[in-house]
Amino acid sequence: MNKAQFVELVQASGNYKTKVEAEAAIKAFTAAVTAALVKKDSVSLVGFGSFEAAMQKGKSGKVPGTSKTYTTKDKMVPKFKAGKGLKDRVLAGK
Repeated sequence: MNKAQFVELVQASGNYKTKVEAEAAIKAFTAAVTAALVKKDSVSLVGFGSFEAAMQKGKSGKVPGTSKTYTTKDKMVPKFKAGKGLKDRVLAGK
């Protein structure tokens, strides 16, 4: 599903009159979650899931087929953990 299709789905699901209103709602949601994660706060939506910022440890490895090696640094990454309600709905949709 691309962004335009998702906007149409949100418009229908949220009873928005126009696609512009639905797109504004999506932008507001993503901006709010992003702002919370930047501050290292977590966002929990009961039944849907939780968004959080977590530290990902650096690693080292070897590039396949060569003798080159690489290392990455520790960094903060966004993570999402699906809630039970979402998991159950997806499972039922098989």
